[in-house]
Amino acid sequence: MLLVVDVGNTNTVLGVYRADKLLGQWRLTTAIHRTADEYAILFDALLRMKRIERSEIKAAIISCVVPPILPFLEELFSKEFAVKPLLVGPGIKTGIAIMIENPKEVGADRIVNAVAAYEMFRQQCIIIDFGTATTFDVVSDKAEYLGGLIFPGITISAEALFLRAAKLPRIEITRPPAIIGKNTIHSIQSGIYYGYCEMVDGLIGRIRATLPGKTRVIATGGYADLLGKEAQSIDDIVPQLTLEGLRIIYSMNRS
Repeated sequence: MLLVVDVGNTNTVLGVYRADKLLGQWRLTTAIHRTADEYAILFDALLRMKRIERSEIKAAIISCVVPPILPFLEELFSKEFAVKPLLVGPGIKTGIAIMIENPKEVGADRIVNAVAAYEMFRQQCIIIDFGTATTFDVVSDKAEYLGGLIFPGITISAEALFLRAAKLPRIEITRPPAIIGKNTIHSIQSGIYYGYCEMVDGLIGRIRATLPGKTRVIATGGYADLLGKEAQSIDDIVPQLTLEGLRIIYSMNRS
C-alpha cells in the first residue's frame, strides 16, 4: 500500500492507496511542533480506523509547503514504517514542463495538482485550490505549467475583517439564506460568500481571455464544495485532486 501525505499551511491530508484505489483519507491540523512519536500515534490511530496495519504500508510520498515538519515525517517513516518517502521537489519526474522564471519557487502542492488535473482530463486546465491561500494554476494542453495567481484564502479574508472591525462578530463561513442580508451575521456571510464567488468568476474570465481554445476549470481544497457550486466558471469539483496527484507522481518515479 502507498501512503500519500500533503502537508499544507493549515491542514495535513493523508490518503492510503492500494494500486489506484483510495482506501481512506484523513485531514489533520498542521502542527509544526508535533514530534515523530506524536505523528506515529496519530497515523496508527487513523490506519486502524480503516483496519490497515502499519506493516501493510510499503511506500510513501510527501508534498510539503511547511519545511520544518519534513524532518519529523522522514523520521516517522524511517523508524515506524521502515520506508524512505519520496519527496515532491526539484528533480522529481512529474510529466509537466514548468514554464516559469524560477521553477523552484512553485509550491509542491501546486505542481501535484497540475499533474493530477492534466492526467485526469488531458486538456488545458485552470486549477483552483481553496486552501489557506487560494491559488489559480494554469496547465496547457501540452502538459506545460504556465504559472498562476495567489490570492488570500477565504478564511484569511474573513479573519482580516473581524480583526479590523471591532464590532463585527466572527461568523461561520457558509452560504447565506439570501443575497441581501437582513441582519449583521447574514450580511457578513453574504459579502464574504458571494464576494468570493464573484472574485473567482472574474479572475477565471480574465485568465481564459488570455488562453487559446477551451479551458476546463477544476476546483479542489477545503472550501471547494462550498464555493465551487456557486461560482459559475467552475466545471468540476475534485476534492481528492492532490492525493491523486501524489499517487500519479509516485507511480512515475517508483523505479
